[in-house]
Amino acid sequence: MKTIRIGSGAGYSGDRIEPAVEVAEKGSIDYLVFECLAERTIAIAQNAKLKNPEAGYDPLLEARMRAVLPACRKNGVKIITNMGAANPLSAARKTVQIAAELGIGTLKVAVVSGDDVLQVLLDKNIKITETGAPATTMSNILVSANAYLGAEPMVKALAEGADVVITGRVADPSLFLAPQIHEFGWAFDDWDKLGKGTAVGHLLECGGQVTGGYYAEPDLKDVPGLGRLGFPIAEVSEDGSTVITKVADAGGMVTVDTCKEQILYEVHDPAHYLTPDVTADFSQITFTQEGKDRVRVGNVTGHKRPDTLKASVGYVDGYIGEGQISYAGPGALARGNLALDVVRERLDICAVETSELKFDLIGVNAIHGDVLAPQPEPTEVRVRVTGRTATMAEAVKIGNEVETLYTNGPAGGGGATKSSKQVVAMLSALLPREDAVPAIQFIEA
Repeated sequence: MKTIRIGSGAGYSGDRIEPAVEVAEKGSIDYLVFECLAERTIAIAQNAKLKNPEAGYDPLLEARMRAVLPACRKNGVKIITNMGAANPLSAARKTVQIAAELGIGTLKVAVVSGDDVLQVLLDKNIKITETGAPATTMSNILVSANAYLGAEPMVKALAEGADVVITGRVADPSLFLAPQIHEFGWAFDDWDKLGKGTAVGHLLECGGQVTGGYYAEPDLKDVPGLGRLGFPIAEVSEDGSTVITKVADAGGMVTVDTCKEQILYEVHDPAHYLTPDVTADFSQITFTQEGKDRVRVGNVTGHKRPDTLKASVGYVDGYIGEGQISYAGPGALARGNLALDVVRERLDICAVETSELKFDLIGVNAIHGDVLAPQPEPTEVRVRVTGRTATMAEAVKIGNEVETLYTNGPAGGGGATKSSKQVVAMLSALLPREDAVPAIQFIEA
């Protein structure tokens, strides 16, 4: 029975690069998949594209391609990635340029687009899921709307000989499902197989989480070699049976427990995991340890896919200003609290306009509030003041007031930092499938 090996190259935009190189060089894989788009990432990328028409793709695309293209070409590994973000065409052009500079030779790069549905959202006045309000009521603050496309356009690109497939917004597990459909000839309505393939994608999409990264906790759940954590590999057979593993000498581990934690990650209803390709059913999933770092996945199925596509909708939600400063030694806690009182008074005196304000001592109450008082009293604290504002000018004032504690008391403040930024927040919408029309374009080196 035919079997392929799919390696994970990234679990998010800023992920490490060397584990992907390790998988490409030593993993005996057929496909290397980089999953790099979080909910807000593409909205931020759309903002970048508005400022520069050639920008808007993943900032680490160039470094990643330079690192893995030689090994992938040498070992016959195809690359699939959503690093195109808001500008997959520019990402493909950059990839072709890099291939030429590296002397890779002929490289066929497929661009999958069609996920940008902002105009559709406005033209059809589609309702925002969370608020029920029509999209046009937010037209002055909308940044982006991108539909989660499925595996089908990527399968077509692979069928036409793509060496590299670069997409914008597609569902995370679809990136991993596409090579399975292509290699095994699964039908797009074989819900059982598509459910199995989607489980593979969900297990691999977060990279090092399933090899122990997110699992690790000292003395409770010890994981070897976290500093050289390896990324996962799926061995998938034509019937959908799967083993999760990793490069033998890479750090981390693949166990029943690491797989259990990952399969539940960001899953609302295990019996109805909605994707553009299938409604996967993980409710009866089993994991069996077959050997060191080898876990077999079983009892996954699927049902008919949803009738609609989810769109991730980005909008400008004001600005955030922040300032931080540290106090250490005897009386650090008291001086930190005094610093917060001073900044609170200063923001009132200067009439800084905020809709939200937060005053924290990191390591004391920044996460749990005053529920868990530190015992004994800490000898170092870090003050943090954060506020949400309607304008950048007001946001800047918050950090400025924290910085002035250097010379205006209390004693011994150091390491002050300040920042201000625009907030891009996310909502969602559901739209008919026919409103998101995938397109495929090829660029060759």
